[in-house]
Amino acid sequence: MLRALDIRDMLIIDRLELTFQPGLNALTGETGAGKSILLDSLGFVLGWRGRAELVRQGAAQGEVVAEFELSADHPAHAILAEAGLPGGEDLILRRVNTAEGRKTAWVNDRRCSGEVLRALSETLIELHGQHDDRGLLNPRGHRAMLDDFAGVSVQLAKVRAAWTEMSRTRKALAETEAALAAVRSEEEFLRHAVAELDQLDPQPGEDAELDARRRMMQGAERIRDDVARAFELLSSDGAEGAMSDAIRWLEGVSDNAGGQLENPIAALGRAMIELGEAQDGVNACLQALDFNPAELERAEERLFAIRAQARKHDVSPDDLGTFADTLRDRLNRLEAGDADLADKRVAVNAAQDAYDTAAAELSAARKAAAGRLDAAVMTELAPLKMERAVFQTELTLAEPGPEGTDAVAFTVATNPGAPAGPLNKIASGGELSRFLLALKVCLTGDDSARTMIFDEIDRGVGGATADAVGRRLASLAQGGQVLVVTHSPQVAARAAHHWRVQKQVTEGQTLSTVIPLAEPDRVDEIARMVAGDTITEEARAAARALLQA
Repeated sequence: MLRALDIRDMLIIDRLELTFQPGLNALTGETGAGKSILLDSLGFVLGWRGRAELVRQGAAQGEVVAEFELSADHPAHAILAEAGLPGGEDLILRRVNTAEGRKTAWVNDRRCSGEVLRALSETLIELHGQHDDRGLLNPRGHRAMLDDFAGVSVQLAKVRAAWTEMSRTRKALAETEAALAAVRSEEEFLRHAVAELDQLDPQPGEDAELDARRRMMQGAERIRDDVARAFELLSSDGAEGAMSDAIRWLEGVSDNAGGQLENPIAALGRAMIELGEAQDGVNACLQALDFNPAELERAEERLFAIRAQARKHDVSPDDLGTFADTLRDRLNRLEAGDADLADKRVAVNAAQDAYDTAAAELSAARKAAAGRLDAAVMTELAPLKMERAVFQTELTLAEPGPEGTDAVAFTVATNPGAPAGPLNKIASGGELSRFLLALKVCLTGDDSARTMIFDEIDRGVGGATADAVGRRLASLAQGGQVLVVTHSPQVAARAAHHWRVQKQVTEGQTLSTVIPLAEPDRVDEIARMVAGDTITEEARAAARALLQA
């Protein structure tokens, strides 16, 4: 609920403080008194786009402060939380416009953007008028209005969930198809590379082993003779024989040497063991150097083949085996891809069927609700002297989406047999006002979170029709808050709270002010609306009759 509005230096308002109440609030006054300025100022603090120049002439800046009272479950709380702004049951919006055009806004004394203000405004204020493109005249919002009237939140949730699942399965299918397409483009390469590597079967460490073996075989002929001569010198005809003879001779005389030969004999024994190990190593080398020239050729061929594959695939020779496994996995995915693709297509079809079913159920509920809404609006149009008009909610096929497959538009025909069309294209000013009011009465449920503003919605009507308008506005205001800018005495008389907007000239400067009206002043104001500038006793009597009706 809008609790207070404080305006400073905006257009022809120097300082104005207004305190609003629940129920129906009427603002009246002569044409040009400044009623539209109040709405411009309220729109400014709510972040709406409006007049470019709002600052009062001669002032450095203009400022508007709006104070709202929020219930515990008011949707504005979620917007405040998402924006990181302080909340509570009191919401204070403040916006300043400098003479140079710079705008700054605060929410509960915290700086914020115009985008946040506009998001909050959607939950705080609902404006309706003949030139309103934010409310009932905007076809983009008609589907949501019909859904609220129909109470299809459960069906709508099913459609949104089905759409999400269908989108997920379609994305998974597209990704699988793209991946398979990429693999298929290199299938021939993969099969050839895997065949080559499988035939080669390279092993980790094989490159170094082959290289060492190759080098040894290449140098074998040069070193084999020297190794062979060394082996002969170590054999029984050389060092081994000499050491054996020495040990035998020393052991033969050691008993007569007084123990002095025991250590030398033991050392020679150890030397014989080391000599044996040396003989074995040199012999093994001789055997290794004893190779077939064809073996060198085979080693070189395999070494070159391994290194060629490593260069081809830009990996190290020791990583060729792992690389082959990687290529083999890609081939396996390709071979298994058709089955995976078929499974994903089945999932997409199932998700599509689920969406189609949920969307059809939602469409059926919307069509049934559209018939009820049309009947309800037609019932409301009769007291508004539009019993010959036809209101129809049109449902047409739309591009599928998370809200279903229906496009919704409210259309009217002002006379039987006349072609139907959009509200703001077919109806005249007075007719449009009554259509909007009848529609709003039917669409408004128990939600009283937003303050509804009707800007001269009663223009072009009078007498019993204006009284019917006033009664419906009063009905809308029950349990909530409605602000109406009106020139109709019948509408003003139905208000629970009444303000008069008037202009006055002070020191050569024209200023607008708003005065709350007590009962006697209210009688005079309604009498003025009835009779014009000259208020007669007959007009006052008529005003009292309207107030007591």
